[in-house]
Amino acid sequence: MGAHTTLDLLAWLTAFGVGMLAYRWRLSGVLARVAARVSGGYFAALAAGAIGGAYLFGTLNLIASGIPGVGRSILGGICGAVLAVELYKWRRGVTGSTGTVFVLPLCASIAVGRIGCHLEALADHTFGVATARPWGVDHGDGILRHPVALYESAAMTAFALVFAVLLWRRSPLALNRGFYLLTGWYGAQRFGWEFLKPYAAVIGPLNLFHLLCLALIGYSAVMLRRTSHAQG
Repeated sequence: MGAHTTLDLLAWLTAFGVGMLAYRWRLSGVLARVAARVSGGYFAALAAGAIGGAYLFGTLNLIASGIPGVGRSILGGICGAVLAVELYKWRRGVTGSTGTVFVLPLCASIAVGRIGCHLEALADHTFGVATARPWGVDHGDGILRHPVALYESAAMTAFALVFAVLLWRRSPLALNRGFYLLTGWYGAQRFGWEFLKPYAAVIGPLNLFHLLCLALIGYSAVMLRRTSHAQG
């Protein structure tokens, strides 16, 4: 079993464990309210959107960069899941956020999974551009590169810690709109790291993942504003 596969499995197990702890600690009431408003179709849409988005956008980015093969992307998975769930909610007339329970599990999954990306960087096409910084990493080709996967892992760990503090304080922002905070943070930090990757640009200096990041940031801003007005 390769390092990436092992870390992927560990990421899923960590996400499950973190999710259960968060549920028992602060989110049992939140999950109960969500479950009362949605059906099994919600989770089917979530899964289909996440899987479809991950492979679609991961592969499109490889094609744009002239790299053969089928790709996967956590960013694409998040975007696909968001689109599918929002369409489900629109058709069913469900309002408000339903994603708070996924915040800490998703952070944990990304933080652990990105370590696997780092270990398989060249084979996984998730390496950074060359750097002279003292923390540059040689992935086996003799070139010191930005450890972009570790940057993202650290960024998501930091967000998880801040979010956990907000949950501890029972912040309404975290309890009611935490997922929108997560999408905004993920899009913003990932947008910055994309400049440290060798992917091909599709519009000006921006690659496909830059555009997806901007879409996530826009989604976050719109939903935070909308839910703020609704609660106000």
